[in-house]
Amino acid sequence: MEQRFLGRTGLKVSELCLGAMTFGGATDEQTARQMLDTFVDSGGTFIDTADGYTGGASEEILGRWIKERSRDDLVLATKVFHRTGSGPNDHGGGRKHILSSVEASLRRLGTDYIDLYQLHVYDDATPLEETLSTLNTLVTSGKVRFIGASSYSGWQLQKAIDLARQHGWEPYVCLQPLYNLLDREVEWELLPLCQSEGLGLIAWSPLRTGFLSGRYRRGTPAPLKDTRIEHLNNTGDQIWANYATERTWRVIDVVEDVARQAGKTVAQVSLRWLLQRPSVTAPIIGARTFAHFQDNLGAVGWSLTAEQMNQLTTVTDQRLPYPYDVISMFSRHS
Repeated sequence: MEQRFLGRTGLKVSELCLGAMTFGGATDEQTARQMLDTFVDSGGTFIDTADGYTGGASEEILGRWIKERSRDDLVLATKVFHRTGSGPNDHGGGRKHILSSVEASLRRLGTDYIDLYQLHVYDDATPLEETLSTLNTLVTSGKVRFIGASSYSGWQLQKAIDLARQHGWEPYVCLQPLYNLLDREVEWELLPLCQSEGLGLIAWSPLRTGFLSGRYRRGTPAPLKDTRIEHLNNTGDQIWANYATERTWRVIDVVEDVARQAGKTVAQVSLRWLLQRPSVTAPIIGARTFAHFQDNLGAVGWSLTAEQMNQLTTVTDQRLPYPYDVISMFSRHS
């Protein structure tokens, strides 16, 4: 597996990141350990979790597994923001919550340091200076090596970068956004920002909760049984209504065609497209089963042709909203 620099840092990570969101939930510990072992044996080094995943069980499973591995060979990422208790300060990006959460994550992970510590969501109730200065303290103390963000808008991310620069604090070095063939809004502002400021990009939901896995195609009447889409649908999430559209089926038609051309699976082509996009460091693969995980690993070691990349990019292009449409019309780099 190829190793890539994370943004402008000197930190190298594997081109696929193993997401541990389902560990301790839909994925039992035995299967999780099988995935982790196979991932590392395949050259993977980059693993992502969060303190809010499966009530902390994800971090605990990783912690037990890490004891049997060389810690310094791994790049371990986790996140903070979501509620971890019932108290008024048990969530968010405030100093009290961050400081208590990082200690809890370190205990669960059984490690002295976290390679990449990320704000899961922008906190609009806490001064950004408080969040950033606290994260800076974690880096200078050695408990955290690098910091990043996940669900931020363009202005929020730029403001965080500018404040860190102004105060001489550690900056965000990467962004973890939603990005896949069906969700390309990140390209309107966030991806150019990452390119301009030198941030790495690790994409979550690269298979859009299964729509790009090869299990769904034109004519599928409803979410398949025992899938994440069915679970989300049953909890009131509108993902099926939002994505079971003509646009999605048209995209999947083309992905299937490219997969036949390349002799690969739909999931592998969907992941490969991301791997060859500008500024993408690593897609986060988060399969629930070992079989799906093995299929995802097949996204590395080969390339889509320029023509195939163009096919996929063209069919997934969206009409730009204002002001991006006007800016594009007058772009001098077109």
